[in-house]
Amino acid sequence: MNEDVRLTAWVRGRVQQVGFRWFTRANALEIGGLTGFALNLDDGRVQIVAEGQRENCHRLLEWLRSDDTPGSVDGVTEIWDTPRGGYEGFAIR
Repeated sequence: MNEDVRLTAWVRGRVQQVGFRWFTRANALEIGGLTGFALNLDDGRVQIVAEGQRENCHRLLEWLRSDDTPGSVDGVTEIWDTPRGGYEGFAIR
C-alpha cells in the first residue's frame, strides 16, 4: 500500500541560513519520485511540501527528524493529505 500522498512539514529550530532548504532538496532528489518545495517562513521555520509515494515521503520526514540535517532541528510538525499536483521537480523557494 504505497499510494501517492502530500506531506507538509514545518521544521523548527536553527534551520535558516544553514543550507537547510538546499540539503532538503538534495535529499528529496536522492530519495527520488518526490515533487514539491522547501520554503523559509518569516517566523524562522522551514516549510516543506513533498508529494509522491508514501514510503518516499516517510523517508524524507525521517531525514528531517534525524541528526543528519544542517543546523539544529528542535521539532517537526507534519500533516498528511491527498496530492494536489502542479509541481515540476523539487524547488527551493
